[in-house]
Amino acid sequence: MDSKHIFGGAVAAFLFGFVVLYSSRRREKIKASEKTPTKKNLKSCGNGVCRSNFAGNTDVIIVGAGVAGSALAYALAKAGGCIKLAELGLEDCLDGSDSQTVFSFAAVHKDGKRGAISFPSNSSARGFHYGRFVQKLRHKAASLPSVNLEQGTVTSLVEENGIIKGVLYKTKAGQELAASASLTIVCDGCFSNLRSNLCNPKVKILH
Repeated sequence: MDSKHIFGGAVAAFLFGFVVLYSSRRREKIKASEKTPTKKNLKSCGNGVCRSNFAGNTDVIIVGAGVAGSALAYALAKAGGCIKLAELGLEDCLDGSDSQTVFSFAAVHKDGKRGAISFPSNSSARGFHYGRFVQKLRHKAASLPSVNLEQGTVTSLVEENGIIKGVLYKTKAGQELAASASLTIVCDGCFSNLRSNLCNPKVKILH
């Protein structure tokens, strides 16, 4: 996987759209951008849906750019796989997020019962401002020479013979585009509009 692209949504992805990250086999470096795809970025159009120029060069699509999606994007762009933030070089994403060391936390159940969980003395936990942290993760991934950031809202998965082939997404201008890949990973959080389509038998998602 030589280069990566991110179609980035808003901070609250579940409200304003989802984010697609995909890695391409192309070796050229692509400058990070937040521009909506233009006609020169399109490969072909038909039935109101256009296929992105990147569609034929994609290895992985990641739907969702929260903590999981952004960290996975960065991990895939680096050697070593999924490891902790410090080893990935993402520890500085906590800077400016009002992070505080956490030694334990308490949970209050809906029936009023309370419980407390303490962390081991040899481990460190941090509490932080979620939105700022996620934004820093996205910017960190986009800072890599092979990462491109563009806005889009994923509307559905593309399926052929029971196999997910990619996604359909809308640009900020409302244009529908398609992107395909060998692997599609859904990381769009608890408010996912795609998860129910991936379950067999179908399940109802409760929030």
